[in-house]
Amino acid sequence: MSHSLLPYGTSVVPLPQESFSSEKQHSFNPYTDNGGTILGISSGDFVIIAGDTRSTSGYSINSRLEPKVFRIGDDDRIVLSVVGFGADGKDLKERLDAMVNMYKFKHGKPITVEACAHRLSTLLYQKRFFPYQVQAILGGLDKDGKGAVFSYDPAGCYERSACRVAGAAANLIMPFLDSQVELNNQYIPSTLAGAELQERPREVFSKDTVIDFVKDAFNNATERHIEVGDGLQMLLVSKDGIKETIVPLKKD
Repeated sequence: MSHSLLPYGTSVVPLPQESFSSEKQHSFNPYTDNGGTILGISSGDFVIIAGDTRSTSGYSINSRLEPKVFRIGDDDRIVLSVVGFGADGKDLKERLDAMVNMYKFKHGKPITVEACAHRLSTLLYQKRFFPYQVQAILGGLDKDGKGAVFSYDPAGCYERSACRVAGAAANLIMPFLDSQVELNNQYIPSTLAGAELQERPREVFSKDTVIDFVKDAFNNATERHIEVGDGLQMLLVSKDGIKETIVPLKKD
């Protein structure tokens, strides 16, 4: 029936497309987001990788003591943190750990953090058609003894930076790190009229200062995000090895 033959004021409501088909469409999603947040900061000759210990599914708390930061290899040189789908994170950690130990067995020396970062990228890229649903941050000391932080997406793209955060509260914490660690868009005050602005130089922070940055970042995140809390796991990598610390966070 054409619209011109319908009585005045009558509207035509189109039927849903699926009503014309007798086929039922099914979908399967094997993934879930288990919440949490991870963070990495390098400064001078050390790096700190941290993550909270809460594991969630929606509005439910699965565990209050689920670590997201792991030692890689047995040389106390490299740390991996993962956030997202917990099962994928654990599998990725086990594969990378096995690869690092096999490298030492074959070559008779520990793998460098740069080589490990590239190998982790390869592991993620190999799964690009059915990817690990995680974001990863790798930390350690480079060949010059300087702290290094590498961040990854699920397809294996990675970059090195001074600090990086991933997970549920990334949008809350990253602006804080940009301001306090990266010193973005900060300039040296000048009393001379018309003087050219000079960017504030990057600082080399002490270990205690970086630890305070990490604690402040997670304490603020727990106030504003329900998927972050319970405990803060921090691994400090330096020339003396790896030192692990766990401090309490809010549990509500």
